[in-house]
Amino acid sequence: MKYPDNMTEIGSLLPDYMGFIFWEKSARYFDGQIPDLPESIKKVGVFVNESIEVILAKALQYNLQAIQLHGEESVEFCKILKTKIPQEIKIIKVFSISDDFDFDLLTPFELVCDFFLFDTKGKLPGGNGFTFDWKVLENYSSKKPFFLSGGIGTEEINSIKEILKTQLPIHALDLNSKFETAPGLKDKTTFENFQKNLNL
Repeated sequence: MKYPDNMTEIGSLLPDYMGFIFWEKSARYFDGQIPDLPESIKKVGVFVNESIEVILAKALQYNLQAIQLHGEESVEFCKILKTKIPQEIKIIKVFSISDDFDFDLLTPFELVCDFFLFDTKGKLPGGNGFTFDWKVLENYSSKKPFFLSGGIGTEEINSIKEILKTQLPIHALDLNSKFETAPGLKDKTTFENFQKNLNL
């Protein structure tokens, strides 16, 4: 999210999470004020290879409930971050998925992250608007809950309904570029139609 009025508008739909990108190279970069939102909405700060000091400062400034790491952050980095942030703030580690992705690489992260997020491998860290082949998730044997991301839109409704029937520990759907009229500007009607069709 980028624009305060749009945050209030989308906040009225009561999403579980609302994301704010603190990576300056992103077209969705946010450096403003967050309006009062319903308490049930968890604010997520998105960072790309940022220092722990900056992450902590943003978490305090914006009262974040979750930190999403979208760069090449190491296991050791996540471990140190987890010891420095308040216990109630959750860490979401992002992994870009390709058809031959090795899920064994995630094992060391399980103790230092609260959630994973699986996105499509692209030129930019997130917001590429493309889905990956969800069949690769059949190789995911961990119990760690994850966010499903990567170009999800209304066209994926039937596929989402099918994957939600599996035993995969899907925690949430990450909705972004397919719901925008401009970078960081979300369309309320598209969200409402998505919720209605998915019966959320």
